[in-house]
Amino acid sequence: MADGAYGLWPLVILNTLLFTVFGLSFFHPRTKRDWRAMSAYTAFLVALFTEMYGVPLTVYVLGSWLGSRYPLLRDTHAGGHLWNDLIGWTGDPHLSPFHLASYLAIGGGFWLIAVGWRHLHTAAQSDRLATTGPYAYVRHPQYDGFLMVMVGFLLQWPTLPTLIMFPILVYVYARLARSEERSVARWFGAEWTEYAQRTPAFIPRLHPLTRNRPKLPSV
Repeated sequence: MADGAYGLWPLVILNTLLFTVFGLSFFHPRTKRDWRAMSAYTAFLVALFTEMYGVPLTVYVLGSWLGSRYPLLRDTHAGGHLWNDLIGWTGDPHLSPFHLASYLAIGGGFWLIAVGWRHLHTAAQSDRLATTGPYAYVRHPQYDGFLMVMVGFLLQWPTLPTLIMFPILVYVYARLARSEERSVARWFGAEWTEYAQRTPAFIPRLHPLTRNRPKLPSV
């Protein structure tokens, strides 16, 4: 390898464990659905860090195909930041716009998971439906948080396996969300129906407060 940045399997294991434990500390899984969500997130991390520190399969594939047009594609750690390579970024890859945006997405995702869990936990203690905090804008803020973390990693270090996995994981989270909603609907009945009608599942409305504004009388 050009700079010895790959074949570092202890770093693959260490980083996977670190970000898995980090996710667990924010998410606090309790149900089988929670553990499935964590499993999907962990599988994404394994695929990511295997390419980041283990074997750069994506760099090999793209380098053999695009190497003459994109000479920055090489088997060094800097060469693994593919978005930077494709736009010709020659500065420190950790200071590129893609990398800085990834920090915001990853940090924002973990923040959303943590805040969502606090509101959900508080509501569960009182046997209430969680409708405050991020739950006032979307029905599944914690799943949104996981997806934001994954988007952040894709901005920072895209690979063919993780790019393929991402839409599959979106589908997995959507199925988990639907299964969760069926259980909550049985428990809270009409209250859930009314909440679900006014609150989007994953993508918040641009003007969420407009639904609560009184209508002006017609003239």
